[in-house]
Amino acid sequence: MRVPDVPDGGPLTRMADGTIKQVNPLTGTQVWTVPGRAHRPLRATATAPAPLDPAAAGRLCAFCERNYLRTPPEKSRLVRRAGRGDGGPGRGDGGRWEVLENLPAERLDDTVAEFRRVPNLFEILPYEYWRANYGYAPPAAAEAHRRAYLASPAGRAHVLAVVHDRLLAEGRTEAEWSAMTEGERLALSAAFFAGGHDLVVARRHVVDGATTDAELASAGTLTPGEHHHFTAYTAAAARSLYEAIPYARYVAVFQNWLRPAGASFDHLHKQLVAIDERGAQMEAELERLASNPDVFNDAALNYAITAHLVVAENTHAVAFAGFGHRYPTLEVYSKSAHNAPWEHDDDELRAVSDVVHACHAATGVLVPTNEEWHYRPVGVRAPMPWRIMLKWRISTVAGFEGGTKIYLNTIDPWALRDRVVARLLGLREQGRIAPMQIGRECPAVPGSLRYAAG
Repeated sequence: MRVPDVPDGGPLTRMADGTIKQVNPLTGTQVWTVPGRAHRPLRATATAPAPLDPAAAGRLCAFCERNYLRTPPEKSRLVRRAGRGDGGPGRGDGGRWEVLENLPAERLDDTVAEFRRVPNLFEILPYEYWRANYGYAPPAAAEAHRRAYLASPAGRAHVLAVVHDRLLAEGRTEAEWSAMTEGERLALSAAFFAGGHDLVVARRHVVDGATTDAELASAGTLTPGEHHHFTAYTAAAARSLYEAIPYARYVAVFQNWLRPAGASFDHLHKQLVAIDERGAQMEAELERLASNPDVFNDAALNYAITAHLVVAENTHAVAFAGFGHRYPTLEVYSKSAHNAPWEHDDDELRAVSDVVHACHAATGVLVPTNEEWHYRPVGVRAPMPWRIMLKWRISTVAGFEGGTKIYLNTIDPWALRDRVVARLLGLREQGRIAPMQIGRECPAVPGSLRYAAG
């Protein structure tokens, strides 16, 4: 039995009892939404809010703006200068934005970093992986940064303190630390300057003016202009990792929001990880592209339009409630002919950022969420669009899923659409998101992804 909004022959089937069976058209993942299991709370289990101690302002975690020395030396920071604005990515937010690179330790407090690019202290693929397996040597610019940073007493002390903390976190003892020479300690800092796993960390832990620790600053609490800079800065960082590590076949870009979604700190940040494989999902997508170069229109956007799942759209981006995902997922596609994030012009990148920001704002601060970027890897000839998935981590994969590889998603795509559209309309009325069409207002033109036109 089907209902009118389930197109025949597609990846969605509604059974007589209301169960929705889904198959992801790009990955083949099987997902069921069973009636009665959709009434679980969306929020992560939260403790009672605690008043913020004014003395702890800017020091709530290692990523906070008054704890610059608790992370490895930053590669760059994005600052906002006072002024009327430059008509660039932050238009409407005032001020002029500027990237500062390789600051010495003595100058870290001279400016306020709206976003910082710092190495991950515990890399997924460590520096030694690239050195041992590929003979990787630090680029000349990274080595120059390292020498300059260690040449100053403040920089050397900073690096040694971070190396010390890392070794103790790995289980080393103070006695082992004391037995090491300074040269041995400093040798462990190479990854801080030439590693392949970076973080892009936002300034705020809680929203400006917060009085309790529950008023977290998420991607959706940024202004649209701030989120644009966050997105553009991250895209540029991804490109630079390809340039720094020639053995990387893909740079994974993602954002884990809240601990149930994998975050170590409830502080907004993205992660960029250079890896030497493309991954099973990317390889599966490339296989489908080989047989149908327009598969992202045919199997994704066009089906979402036919099934009335589009939630938001602007000139260069479109979002819809996804299907065939383990978790409720909002899919945001760039309509640009460009295939990689850093290839987009400013208007195109702003459009994608605005829709992603709106989807985060509609999701809310208390929903654990993964943001995943998908794009054409360097070295791949087949065109594929840049698209971003927002996955609500509101359920736990358990024994049933492990044994059957059929995943239970508690919210079906139409229920997700209805929730998000209602919230987007309210946010637009409040002026909290950028201008865009919502729900039935969307043009929703089949075939409007132009990724294969370039």
